[in-house]
Amino acid sequence: MYFFDINDAYQDRVLFFDEQQQVVTYGDWYRQAALLKLLLRPRALAVILCRNTIGSALSYLCCLQDRIVPILIDNQMDAGLQQKLIDLYQLEYIFQPNNAPSPGHPIYSFYGYTVYKCEVPQHQLHPDLALLVSTSSSTGSPKLVRQSYANIQANAATIVQYLHLDADQRAVSTLPMHYTFGLSVINSHVLCGASEGLTERKIFEPSLWDFCKNEKITSIAGVPFMYERLQHIGFMDMELPHLKLLIQAGGKLPEALQKAFAEWAAKSGKTFVIMYGQTEATARMAYLPAADSLRKLGSIGIAIPGGAFHIMDDDGQEITTPGQIGELCYEGPNVALGYAQVPEDLALGDEWHGHLHTGDMAYVDAEGFYYITGRKNRFIKIMSRRVSLDEIEQLCRDADRKHDFACVGNDDDLWGFTTAPQADFKELAYYLFDKTHLHPACVSLHHIDALPLSSSGKIQYAVLQEMMPKECPV
Repeated sequence: MYFFDINDAYQDRVLFFDEQQQVVTYGDWYRQAALLKLLLRPRALAVILCRNTIGSALSYLCCLQDRIVPILIDNQMDAGLQQKLIDLYQLEYIFQPNNAPSPGHPIYSFYGYTVYKCEVPQHQLHPDLALLVSTSSSTGSPKLVRQSYANIQANAATIVQYLHLDADQRAVSTLPMHYTFGLSVINSHVLCGASEGLTERKIFEPSLWDFCKNEKITSIAGVPFMYERLQHIGFMDMELPHLKLLIQAGGKLPEALQKAFAEWAAKSGKTFVIMYGQTEATARMAYLPAADSLRKLGSIGIAIPGGAFHIMDDDGQEITTPGQIGELCYEGPNVALGYAQVPEDLALGDEWHGHLHTGDMAYVDAEGFYYITGRKNRFIKIMSRRVSLDEIEQLCRDADRKHDFACVGNDDDLWGFTTAPQADFKELAYYLFDKTHLHPACVSLHHIDALPLSSSGKIQYAVLQEMMPKECPV
């Protein structure tokens, strides 16, 4: 039995609660799923415009239980990019907040969300396909990760195991549910019959911490940027007696910050766990046990239970010498089925067979702890949001077809090179920020007379990487 199927032992347990004093039990969820099952066509394709609210979270769990396949996208994504994705995949059902414009025929409403039926062709979906998650939530990428029911179950079970979660846990939604890390918090807590408080408050809002204190929150999850803000707002001096677990993923935490939180956790009787994962592995691949946080600063830790890492060289041979860098590859039951880029791909089966080339360069030490040193592929993380550099380029080319554009970057820093005159930078920047919601402090534009090209006409990104200015204001 999967964790999202009916568990009679959980019927009366609290599943979700929010700041409006709404409380939903597992039994309430089961009843909503049963009603929706009478109204929705089996094995249909849907989209959920996600918020950290009860209606949004229940939409996701009802889809899983009823075997409807949802695409999860950010409700705050640019409306044009949202519609582009919806049109491409010809979605039969749309779950969205009640106050959004009607996209079709309304058939059901619950907890502030309405389900709409759209007149579109029926898709052929592989029987194992459970969920579709974007590889780049900022740009509305049509490239989706195809996760199976077994993937979701395996990853949730592993998280429960290594974090020692139980039914008494009360998490809080400090991360968006369309983000694979935030979604994994929901999955793992549902598996063990635990509860989650849903809020759209930000970590710098005092009301969030009032909510955590009043509702006896036991755990929080965050990405590196959030932990930086926590340090600045005096989190370590807050009175949160019920908080016992802090988890971090979504990018590399600066070693000084890791040290500060690990030392504070040890002194205050709390558990601080660093993790590593990707959407392609249904969230998690590694964790650093709390006991090793200080002696293994900078490490992503060890493979999760049931998984394994390999360091591979450019010839596909495994590197077994400690300290030698190669591509980090992972194998485990949580590796997704593959990608989808068009509706026809949704009928495909398992193309990756439990093996994933992460695109991250890494090494392992003599004790078996892994360390990320850089990226092999064209993705970076901006404030822990995964961003495709290729898709950012395409957005800019769509905005200005008269000039060339290319971009490179590191975590939290994106550099754009364009042949456009500097006078055009402000308009291009406003367009980019409006479409992607990237933070302006993390993006800079730089004029270049001509992009460096190879003899075959390909952009030489390594040359641009070397040219990255230290300061290049938009």
